[in-house]
Parts: sequence; C-alpha cells; structure tokens
Amino acid sequence: MPTPILMPALSPTMEAGTLAKWLVKEGDTVSAGDIIAEIETDKATMEVEAVDEGTVGKIVVAEGTADVPVNDTIAILLGEGESAADLGSVPSGPAKSEAKSSETKAEEPKSEAPAPAKAEASPAPASNGAAPVSHDGDRVFASPLARRLAREGGIDLSAVAGTGPHGRIVKADVEKAKTSGTAAAGKAPAAAPAAKPAEAPAAKAPPPTGAPVGMTDDQIKAMFEAGTYKEIPHDGMRKTIARRLTESKQTVPHFYLTRDVELDALLKLRGDLNGAAPKDGDGKPAYKLSVNDFVIKAMALALRDVPMANATFTSASRLIHTGVDVGVAVAIPDGLITPVVRKADTKTLSVISNEMKDLAKRARDKKLQPSEYQGGSTAVSNLGMFGIKDFAAVINPPHGSILAVGAGEQRPVVKDGALAIATVMTVTLSVDHRAVDGALGAEVLQSFAGYIEQPMRLLV
Repeated sequence: MPTPILMPALSPTMEAGTLAKWLVKEGDTVSAGDIIAEIETDKATMEVEAVDEGTVGKIVVAEGTADVPVNDTIAILLGEGESAADLGSVPSGPAKSEAKSSETKAEEPKSEAPAPAKAEASPAPASNGAAPVSHDGDRVFASPLARRLAREGGIDLSAVAGTGPHGRIVKADVEKAKTSGTAAAGKAPAAAPAAKPAEAPAAKAPPPTGAPVGMTDDQIKAMFEAGTYKEIPHDGMRKTIARRLTESKQTVPHFYLTRDVELDALLKLRGDLNGAAPKDGDGKPAYKLSVNDFVIKAMALALRDVPMANATFTSASRLIHTGVDVGVAVAIPDGLITPVVRKADTKTLSVISNEMKDLAKRARDKKLQPSEYQGGSTAVSNLGMFGIKDFAAVINPPHGSILAVGAGEQRPVVKDGALAIATVMTVTLSVDHRAVDGALGAEVLQSFAGYIEQPMRLLV
C-alpha cells in the first residue's frame, strides 16, 4: 500500500508549518534519509527526510502552502510494484489519530474504555509516518531515521531513552539499545491502566464582572476609516510571539531591578583585545569583540556566582540549573528569536563572540535548529545600539530572568565628592518572582556590575 508522507512535528510545540520548498518532484525515486522538502516553522526553516524508499507518486501540498497542520498528508510514496492506480487507497487528509506504527501496533493492549475516552487518549503522530506510542499512551518523540532503524531492528522505541533535544530519540540511541538488547520489540508490555469514562464538559462560566475582555477584530476595524490602513495577516512567528508574551505577562509575576554600571574600563579592555587579535592571511582578525559579548559573559558568571537565581519555575518545583545557558534576543524581519549560547559561563569572550555572530546570521536566515533556540535559564536583550537609555524586557519562559541593556553614554557622576564624566550604561533585570526573590535578584545584578566595571575578571 502507498505510504503517506506527513507534515512532521519538528519541535514539541509545533502545531502547523509552511511547506516552503519541495526538493523532489513526482516520479522521483527517494531512499530513506534523503532530504525531500523544506518546512518553515514559526522560528526556522528545517529539512524533512524521507523515512522509506520508493517513488514520489503524488505531491498533495504545493510549495508555499501555509498553516499545514502537523500530521496532514503532504505527499504519497509508492513502493515497489505500485503505480498511480494505487494512490486512491491513501487518504489525503490528516492521518487518523488512532493510527499506530508497525512496531507498536501489535503489542498495544486493547482497552475497553468508552469511545470518547479512547479519542481523548489517542496521541498524535510526531512526524512522517505514524509516531511510536508508549504503553502508557504517551507519544514517543523520535527522528525519522531513528524510527526506521528501530523498525528494521525490532526495537521498541517506547523503551528507549532519548538523548536528543527535549528527549528526542536519535540514531545513536537506537543503536545503543540494539547493542544492549534492552528494548526488543517482542517483550510483553505492562497492562495499561483502565481508561476512565469520559466526563461531560463543564459549562463554560461567563467572565466575572470587571474581567478584561478584548475587542473583536470587527470592533477594532470599525474605529478606523476604511482605506486608511493596510492589513497584514499574522504569520506563524507573529502568532507565536503574541501568544507567548501574553502568556508570560499573565502568568509570570515580573519584578524589576535597575542600576547603572560604568563602562570605561571595559571599553579600554575591549579596544586592547580587539587590537591584539591574530589575523589570517587576508588580514581578517580571528575575533572582534562587542560590548554585548562582555554582557553575555558577565551575566553568565553572575548567575554562576548566585546559583539559586539560575532557576526555572515549574508547578511542582524549581529547577536549579548546573550550567548557565544564555539566550540572546536577535531581531529578524518582522519578528524576534532568541538563540542560546550554551554553557556561556565556561566559554571565552572570543568563542562567545564568534558563536553569536554565527547564530545571529542563521537566525536572520531562519536556519536555526530548535535545539539552538529552545531552553536556557536567562536571556539578554540589548537595545543600546538604537540609543535606548533603559527599558524592561518581558521574560521568555522557561527562563527565570532577562537582562535589558541600554546604551552606554557619557554622564556626569560623582567620584570622591567631585563631579566627573563617565561612560554609563543602565541595565534592568526582569525576574520571575516565583523562582527568584528580590534579594537574590539584587545579588545577581551586583555581581554582574562587578564583572562589567572590573572586566579583567572576565578573562580569568
């Protein structure tokens, strides 16, 4: 039977994507692992692999189609001996939620739960081909290549521990399981717990008196004269930004700490280091440090100094991170993305500088992988290059804090009782008060200021 190629879930939170480009055409022969298409998510453009070999019998979704739901059929693959006459046996709509992959279908215990409960418990497949499902009903998040290798090797993916981003099972995990023999598909699963009867949904209560209720689109448009505005529909990135920032301001209790730091010593050290940078044969320096590179390093070391502030809040606990991963806000056309410098507290300024240049370029080209912009415990947002003196940034969950950086400018200061001129920068630390208390946040900012005003400490 022909194999449907489905819109993959390229990250745990992806719900739909844009089919940016087909790299194959109908009639082409493909092998497992071949790159067949490019998919745009709200943050990046990613490549899609074929999970089986065969011939592209039909392209269902055309290039440029936006908002294609995860798990919809985007193309159909014909196997050996199959022809266009067999295409009618494959549905072109979304795959059924009860569909199971071949390696798990036979071993899942049957449940006598009522039909509504079954529908609610059915997990959605993660990418091309139906996703493996664990015996407790949770979806197993695995790469297409890992699923194919597991199928060929008789490996039960629900028993494999993933080491990829967000626990995703990758090729190495399957090969390790195959070697150890701990995840053979033939093992009998534990009995599934009995499903509870579906409960009738509770009646939706009206909002309490005084609760904010947003205006409808029509109400907003009615306030402006027709023809006086241009309407630009939201793309995936704008929808995600709106949803996440609204969620952050509604659910994360922000508080703000602001202080000034002097930059003169840092600017002198930066000039000395850039002047001493080794050059290649074309005279290009090995690195060119920016003030932001010093800020990233200083923020990472400040959180290392105050480890209880290097935290993420969950409903059951605080996650105190052992390394400091710093997100850095990068403006891209009509949007924003925050690539993450991993273990910034252990990296040199030159490594941070070159890594950020690479991440920022690929962010603007929408070529980042999810593992490069997801996670992190804090972030830096710098608007100093626009002459902004100070501002307060919105925390981007799961981060526990974010540092807003203003412009460095010459200001009058008092030193030893006398008026002097210094280059001063205002910074504001936004903190999730559920995870970090006020005094703890103040310690972080105090430590940060120490590194900025005595920048030689960043080199040792």
